[in-house]
Amino acid sequence: MRAFTPIIALTIAFSCSVKKPLDTSQELPIRWPQAVTYEVFVQSFADSNGDGIGDLNGLTSKLDYIADLGVEAIWLMPISPSPSYHKYDVSDYRGIHPDYGTMADFKNLLEEAHKRNLKIILDLVINHCSSEHPWFQAALSGDKEFRDFFIWATMEEIEAEGNLIKEATGDSDNINQWNDVEGQDELFFSFFWKGMPDLNYDNPKVREAVYDIGKYWLQDIGVDGFRLDAARHIYPDHRAEDNHAFWKEFKTTMESYKSDVYLVGEVWGDLAVQAPFAAGFSALFNFDVSFSVMETVKNEQMVSAAIAGSAWAVDEDQSPMGQYLNSESSFAKYNASFINTTFLTNHDQNRVMSFFENDEMKARLAGTILLTMPGSPYIYYGEELGMKGLKPDENIREPMTWSSENEMNTRWMKAEYNSADKTISAEDQIKDPNSLLNHYRKLIKLRRSNEMLTYGDIQAYNLNDDQLMAFTRTHEGNTLLVIHNLSGKIKTIQSNGDFTLPIYTAGLDLDEIKESFVLEPYSSIILSN
Repeated sequence: MRAFTPIIALTIAFSCSVKKPLDTSQELPIRWPQAVTYEVFVQSFADSNGDGIGDLNGLTSKLDYIADLGVEAIWLMPISPSPSYHKYDVSDYRGIHPDYGTMADFKNLLEEAHKRNLKIILDLVINHCSSEHPWFQAALSGDKEFRDFFIWATMEEIEAEGNLIKEATGDSDNINQWNDVEGQDELFFSFFWKGMPDLNYDNPKVREAVYDIGKYWLQDIGVDGFRLDAARHIYPDHRAEDNHAFWKEFKTTMESYKSDVYLVGEVWGDLAVQAPFAAGFSALFNFDVSFSVMETVKNEQMVSAAIAGSAWAVDEDQSPMGQYLNSESSFAKYNASFINTTFLTNHDQNRVMSFFENDEMKARLAGTILLTMPGSPYIYYGEELGMKGLKPDENIREPMTWSSENEMNTRWMKAEYNSADKTISAEDQIKDPNSLLNHYRKLIKLRRSNEMLTYGDIQAYNLNDDQLMAFTRTHEGNTLLVIHNLSGKIKTIQSNGDFTLPIYTAGLDLDEIKESFVLEPYSSIILSN
């Protein structure tokens, strides 16, 4: 197959559009679990009772908005009682945080979501609990049974084993992982901070208690699956094999409660670290692909060293396609039915728009790349609106901007980046056919309606231009060609006649590609043969 030939040209800019508009009156096919998922921080999402804090009823009232994006699942960051705003330190695994509502409210959310063919995935935090959890409080009081729910050692034992952490490691900047208790000789271990004591999974009673929590949410309540926080840290890295074995046991146990349970794990690490975990999960977040897409768009070119400055070493082919293909083959060795989970950024990373220094065209392009590559993409709430945010964490979890009149906008914190006068609201973007929100809507629905974009394999396509990212998507003998212009330059690409039918264009009024076509800066085209 001969490659297309790109030629730099000048012309006027066009907005992106779907060449053949989707008939949204017809129900889109179900693609789950090879589908798009929407991540929600309930605290910031929608306030139904005017107290300034997002709640479950507010989220329920916005289910039509989420369903209209075309996504098929919602990942809820933790919703259980917790002393922290983020709620990653759980004090009651079977409860609902009172700020968010009641269990009746949650059951109503679940029922209404299922009516709209939306799955609900709960963030399950089992690496640690809150220091206010009754288990830990009992341990502090000297209860021998619950003392063994946690990890204890004297300073002499810690120093003898060489386990005294003195510098930040991996995804934790905590350098005081052993914490003393007044009046006691032993210290307790907490990977993240002293308010989150790690659970002791060498204790069968801990496993039994955690498995019973999973059973409660899957069978008694009816959720569809879990996102497993800090999955790498059930055991320390030098006990990686124990970690892999635990998650395989966890997966088998959860499947005994719900045969089609969906389990997506957060394993912060490179592919070599991640791959063995695949046996214990339905899916893992693909950090290498995320970094590669973001850096490729930022640098405006396909270069092998695009993410050389990332936090860990990566494979030789560092392009988004190369990273994806490397991960597919590696994960398949451990789990033949593994789902490769892609994303741009999430609640732990600077927001997409701020990463690109408020360049909406680059943010739009990054979203287009995510949604035209294979895998099961995740979208962080507000990403579709171009919400901004830079660390610290609170500033990347700011209130969703629903309307300029602040209707249902939360007020639990003063927004630095996304106040009503700084972000174009969902209400206003719905009305604008060329808005970022409607761009996401069109692409998600196009992806969902097209088997090649949903299930197709990916293969790099050489255009002999490092400012053009091109690949094919092939499924059951049918192939699409996807081309993304990474640059601020206008390109004219000569056709070789293999792909002539545009199904998504950069606003061009084309029914058929003949000799050449124009690709605008930071825009994309999808062609069929």
